[in-house]
Amino acid sequence: MHSSQTSDTRLDHPRSVASHVVVIVPAHDEEAALPDTIASLWAQTCRPGRVLVVSDNSTDQTVAVARAAGADVMESSGNTDRKAGALNQAIETITDEEVVMVLDADTSIAPTFIEEGLAILDAEPAVAAVGGVFEGRDPGGFLERCQANEYARYGVQIEVTGRTAVLTGTAAMVRREALEAVASARGTTLPGRCGDVYDRHAITEDSELTLALRTLGHELRSPALMTCTTELMPTWGDLHRQRVRWYKGMLDNLLTYGLTRTTARYVGQQVMLVLGTLMMASYLLLTALTLVAGTFTVSGPWAAVALVFLVERLVTVWPAGTRARLLAAPVLPELLYDLALQRAFVHAVCLTVARRQTTWNHVAAAA
Repeated sequence: MHSSQTSDTRLDHPRSVASHVVVIVPAHDEEAALPDTIASLWAQTCRPGRVLVVSDNSTDQTVAVARAAGADVMESSGNTDRKAGALNQAIETITDEEVVMVLDADTSIAPTFIEEGLAILDAEPAVAAVGGVFEGRDPGGFLERCQANEYARYGVQIEVTGRTAVLTGTAAMVRREALEAVASARGTTLPGRCGDVYDRHAITEDSELTLALRTLGHELRSPALMTCTTELMPTWGDLHRQRVRWYKGMLDNLLTYGLTRTTARYVGQQVMLVLGTLMMASYLLLTALTLVAGTFTVSGPWAAVALVFLVERLVTVWPAGTRARLLAAPVLPELLYDLALQRAFVHAVCLTVARRQTTWNHVAAAA
């Protein structure tokens, strides 16, 4: 049952309703973020038939806030498998809807997100899932602006290549029959427990589901128009923990799947990350040595390479506005940010080699 307040809100903004779409919002202590997230769903040009918030071991007012915003609510039962476990429990309750959308509790989506996604799923039967292209929410300082620039470049990369690297867990729409196929293949063709849509052992459930869907032969899309706005990490420590989990999650997933036709491209990306990290370390070391020795010079070819690099950095963030360009132009600030990401990657590699786990870093949204 929806509250009368929510019903009035819906009447103020008449939209078409896609009754075959259910949105699942996994939430752990997200009372501050949920109102905006759910409001972005009711503001869709094509509204979902149902919004289900899964409160996973919440200790705040997540349940009450979700109900007040007009969502159905369920609480996870005995879940110790983080987001993947909560999503599995929620998906088990779905019997009628044909499309399942998973939306992070701290994420708002563009008004045409669901309409755009359904158009692709209707037009392309081979496409099993459509993911969003995420961007940062109101970057307020150097660190957040660096993350926003990074996300902007990722969006440009997807638009140029047309390839979905990862079906982002931030916001994605998946055919229910594809999820059922994944659940049936667990324990045989796919890793995990039979009947689970999400592998409960994966710490990055979105990249694992991407590998699972692709292993079963499904196609994925991430259109540029399907934008979703998510929270940025407020501190360097939060950023480091987030990226260590992202990097290690992918490494763990690739080790679990092994080298296959599906994983070969992803393995190649990890190899390039290793090479890039080594090259950056070597470049900085050699530069430092030449500066100390007083033999540092700038050659014409290296200056040309630097100019091309600068142009690329500017062009790929140009649509993000003046502040994004001003941050990219000096190069050095973003270079320091890139070094921080490489440090997180090295940390993730070390944890993987040592067979140690990383922690789940929950950052509460600002009220």
